[in-house]
Amino acid sequence: MIELLFSDPHVVVANKPSGLLVHRGWGDDDDVALFRVRDAVGARVHPVHRLDRGTSGALLFARTREAAAALARAFEAGLVDKRYLALVRGVPPESGVVDHPIPKSEGGARVPALTHFRLVARSPVDRCSLVEASPRTGRLHQVRRHLRHAGHPLVGDVNYGSGEINRHYRAAYGLHRLALHAHVLAFDHPVTGARVVVTAPVPGDLSSALAALGLPS
Repeated sequence: MIELLFSDPHVVVANKPSGLLVHRGWGDDDDVALFRVRDAVGARVHPVHRLDRGTSGALLFARTREAAAALARAFEAGLVDKRYLALVRGVPPESGVVDHPIPKSEGGARVPALTHFRLVARSPVDRCSLVEASPRTGRLHQVRRHLRHAGHPLVGDVNYGSGEINRHYRAAYGLHRLALHAHVLAFDHPVTGARVVVTAPVPGDLSSALAALGLPS
């Protein structure tokens, strides 16, 4: 099963749990978000963008090839608003911009990449903060790479974070996942043109850790 946050004859937005791949092109898993959404709507769907396996939250699918093509163009043109909640080490400034080139795909050349972020809250019990990150480009692991580049790596990130810190948060706060959640997705509907804004609630495996840290979810 998978929670559908928005669905009509043209598009579907699902709430992907952490640990689930988007589709089998990134692994050999038999259980992927694409299959769950297909089964939920009873028809073929087309993934329009990606979320890393460890990232939870709003994931967009098209129900027709025409809608998929239109949404792909919108992503490429930077017309889709993606906002992520991220638990990071340290205390970042109230807001900022990371302008740092990173690969667009695995093994690819570095290309321009831009991420805006703002501080949501500082933890009163540990040296960490909750931030909202808004990538303006779509690069591989962009939010994770950019927050590390800014000196504030994500908690639970085995690629760009700290193993020692990750073990501390597992033991102290029961956080056994990447602390990154796609909580807002906004786009122009590919058929009607109306702006669609979808908010994905923070799942329990992340919200319980945030609560223990005195942070909102």
